[in-house]
Amino acid sequence: MTGEIRKEVLGAVLDALPMEMSFVDENDTVRYFNKNGDRIFPRPPAVIGRKVQDCHPQKSLHKVNQILDDFKNNKRSSAEFWIDLKGRKIYIRYFAVRDKNGKYLGCLEVSQDITDIQKIKGEKRLL
Repeated sequence: MTGEIRKEVLGAVLDALPMEMSFVDENDTVRYFNKNGDRIFPRPPAVIGRKVQDCHPQKSLHKVNQILDDFKNNKRSSAEFWIDLKGRKIYIRYFAVRDKNGKYLGCLEVSQDITDIQKIKGEKRLL
């Protein structure tokens, strides 16, 4: 890591990002999620300490398990999906988190409403 940052500042930084993030450890246990305003996929505090498989719909469970297995076996480092939800385009990405030696530490799930981003045209250089 470059630089230093206090834990409470890091938490505030992560909460300020315009995306939802959840971290699942190497044992598939949910360890963290940020509190990004109106969440696309609400997460109650009780989800911390639960298996990630218990937090996804049954119909997508095979995809979640495949991604995690691929990450653990170093077959891939990321996976991405996009879905239409309530008239919005939701971009969902999974990233393997590994230490400097390549050891699998867990998975970061990032979800973002990209509906307005898709509408961007041309350039905007000034406020």
